[in-house]
Amino acid sequence: MAKLKDLEKYKNYEFSSSCYTCEDYKSFERKYINYLKSICRENEWIFVKANKNHYSFSAFLLIKNKYVYLSISDVRFFRNEWYTNILIRKAKTENDYTGERNHYSKLPNLKESILSLLGE
Repeated sequence: MAKLKDLEKYKNYEFSSSCYTCEDYKSFERKYINYLKSICRENEWIFVKANKNHYSFSAFLLIKNKYVYLSISDVRFFRNEWYTNILIRKAKTENDYTGERNHYSKLPNLKESILSLLGE
């Protein structure tokens, strides 16, 4: 189970860049998704799915029958935004990529930001 401190090791990290996704990013992404899954388990939320991109990803969570979409920017060009500027928004379904208005959260505050977004 990944913890916040496991991800904080990547702050200011310069990821490899290639036409293929490199191992350093793959390892980071696995840890990040596992961290999100652990937040879900701790709060009885459902981690619906992750959509892996080249050097970024998005995910859907289901919280009390409400979907939340989250996304991080390309880690090669937006250093540390995966930590300081996570896009979150309400979604109608697990395939609603446009959703409602964008909000942003820092990783340590993600749980509270999601609950606030949902009016909890």
